[in-house]
Amino acid sequence: MASLASPSTTAPTTTTTSIHVTALDGLVTVNSLFTIAVFVGFSLTVPGQHNLQLSPLCDADPDHARRLLVFEITSFTFFLFSSLVAQGLKLALNLLNSKDADEIFRAHINLKVLRFGMLGSAVGSVLGCVFLMMSIVVVIEIRLGVLSCGSAPAVRAVAVMVGLVSSALLLYISTVVYAFTRK
Repeated sequence: MASLASPSTTAPTTTTTSIHVTALDGLVTVNSLFTIAVFVGFSLTVPGQHNLQLSPLCDADPDHARRLLVFEITSFTFFLFSSLVAQGLKLALNLLNSKDADEIFRAHINLKVLRFGMLGSAVGSVLGCVFLMMSIVVVIEIRLGVLSCGSAPAVRAVAVMVGLVSSALLLYISTVVYAFTRK
């Protein structure tokens, strides 16, 4: 495996390294907020809970609770993966920068390894968001009634969430692809 430090790679400009660190900081912060959402989902759903529509025909079965657990654990795992990769890259950048006190924001880094790590972290965040969205759909079904029952509030809530989150993920993915296809 290639090292992040590479004597053959030219050093980026002063602002480039600090921009990488700032981008990684932002990714870790967002992942932390989404991780909190995962645990909120855990706390709001209890087995055997009845929906708020007061129709026992629309109650979620125990399989919904199992799916919720799987989706939330998977989501948490992807967010943790993404954050750990980003933190590792930040640590490497900061340690490499600390070698030369005169050039505090410059490091001789292997840009291919840095880009690969940042891409892996972004993919982890996207997959974490997808599984978080799936878990929220299950929470909606547990609280408002299963979608197959035709519960209007549940269908509206899922439609709005899936529409907005999917749009945001497409924008995020497009931005990441654009950033990685330049230079």
